[in-house]
Amino acid sequence: MSDRSKIFAGIAVFLVLVLFPVWYNLANGKAGYRPEVVKPKTGKCVMDTEYMLTRHMELLNQWRDEYVRQSDVMHKSPDGKQYVKSLSNTCLDCHDNKAEFCDRCHNYAGVNPYCWDCHVIRKGR
Repeated sequence: MSDRSKIFAGIAVFLVLVLFPVWYNLANGKAGYRPEVVKPKTGKCVMDTEYMLTRHMELLNQWRDEYVRQSDVMHKSPDGKQYVKSLSNTCLDCHDNKAEFCDRCHNYAGVNPYCWDCHVIRKGR
């Protein structure tokens, strides 16, 4: 029976440590924070906004595999429009400021995508 208090104390310490970031963000009013990005001035995206917010990396990986392994260079969007599968020439035509669009979200999320290992940012981006 004397171990019961030690177990409850351990669980309490664990919960405090695990939930501290949540409580901290709630107390500072940052729980629902999203970085502000500069939205494109023109054009319609290849997929809807919610899909691109949550799954754009899956789409880019799929494009990469289909383009490189199967020579499939065209993407057909749900509205029937055709796009070239190209990060540099399709995505960055509309999202032309990498620092104010891509980097703000990636930095906030703490991710370092490997896209830029191969893809070169054109001047002015």
